[in-house]
Amino acid sequence: MPRRTPPPAAEGCKQSRTYRKARRPTPPHPVPADHAPAKVRNLSPAARRDRFLRQAGDLAQFTHLFDHLPHLAFFAKDRDLRLVLASERFCRHLGFADASGLLGRDDFALFPRPLAEKFRADDEWILRNAAPITNRVELFLSQQGIPDWFITQKLPVLDRNGSPCGVMGVVQPYDRERSLVTGDAAALEAANLFREDPGRRWQIPDVARYVGLSPRHFDRKFKDSFGVGPQAYLLKTRIHGACEALREPGARIADIALRLGFCDQSAFTAQFRQQMGLTPLRYQKQYRRQDQPPQEVVP
Repeated sequence: MPRRTPPPAAEGCKQSRTYRKARRPTPPHPVPADHAPAKVRNLSPAARRDRFLRQAGDLAQFTHLFDHLPHLAFFAKDRDLRLVLASERFCRHLGFADASGLLGRDDFALFPRPLAEKFRADDEWILRNAAPITNRVELFLSQQGIPDWFITQKLPVLDRNGSPCGVMGVVQPYDRERSLVTGDAAALEAANLFREDPGRRWQIPDVARYVGLSPRHFDRKFKDSFGVGPQAYLLKTRIHGACEALREPGARIADIALRLGFCDQSAFTAQFRQQMGLTPLRYQKQYRRQDQPPQEVVP
C-alpha cells in the first residue's frame, strides 16, 4: 500500500501559530547610554539634576542616609525656623522615637531658653546673610538634661531663585570628631586645657602666653574657632560639668560651685540660671538620674 502523506495544516492553524510566535514576550534589555533619546542625552547638568529630583518624589527620603552614618545627626528648618526634617539620630537625642513628635517645633520648645536664643541668633544670621556657619563647637542639651559638646555645621537652604528659605545642618559629638575642627591650633589647645580642668582658676592672659599668643590675638583666634571668647567658653565648660555633677545622687550644690571654680554658691546659681534658664536646684530635681533614689539636697 502506498505511504500516505499527512494532510497539509489548515491555513488558519498556520496563522494561529505565527500569531502566537509573534506575540511571545521578550525580556527587557537596558537601553545603552548612546541609544538614549537625544532629548535626555543632551540635558545640561542642571537640567539632569532637576529631572532626577522630580523623579525622586519625596525628598525627605534622603534623610535616611544619615541614619546609617554613626554619630551624625541631620536637621532642616523652614523660613520660620521650625523643624521640617530630622534624621533618626537627631530625634533620639532629643528624646523622640521618630520625627512625628518633633516636626513643627522650634528651638524654644526643645531647649532651655539661653540655648534656644543662641541657636535662633545663628539661624537668623544664616538667613540674613545666605552664608554658612561651620565647625561651631557648642553645648547641646537633650530633653533628658544630658549636656555635651558638639560640632555643628549649618548652611542656608536656597529656593529656586537662590534666596534663603530655611536652614539645614549636621551635629557631631565633639570628642569623636575633634579632628574635623579646622580652628587655630593654639585656640584648640587652650580649649582642651579648659575642658580637662574647668575648676582651675584660669587667667586668660596666662593661657594666651602659654599657647604663644598675645591676649588680644588669642581672643580673636579663639572667637574665630569657637564662636565665643575664651572666658565665655570656660564658663560654658563649667556649666557643662555642673550639669553632669548635679545629676549625681547626693550632690551638694555648694560643693559643686567651689569644685568648678565659682567663688561661691550665689555666683554659681546666677551664672547657671543665665546659661540654662533654671536654677541648679530646679535642674537637679528635674534631671536627676532616674536609676537612683531621690536624695536630700542642700539648696
